[in-house]
Amino acid sequence: MSKFTNVDVVKEANIYFGGKVTSRTIEFSNGEKKTLGVMLEGEYTFNTGLAEVMEIYSGEFSVKLPESESFVEMKTPCVFEVPANSAFDIHVTSVTDYCCSFIN
Repeated sequence: MSKFTNVDVVKEANIYFGGKVTSRTIEFSNGEKKTLGVMLEGEYTFNTGLAEVMEIYSGEFSVKLPESESFVEMKTPCVFEVPANSAFDIHVTSVTDYCCSFIN
């Protein structure tokens, strides 16, 4: 799906890591939430409460998921999942465009 329709957008940005990662929250009528964002070059650790599905549309990065001991270079576009109540590390080497879906 390349377009979301009939959603609400939270105007206030989610800003992390001194502005190197930003996103906007979109809310669906069924209660589902996603964030659409951009990550600049850098190394980041994200903690999760809910399980997440990360869709990466463009950029260059490697990721270390909770069950992994090492970083894996990914090719975009791609998708990876992160379990609830965990964390993942990501090394971004070029501007990366993403959509994060939160799974209840």
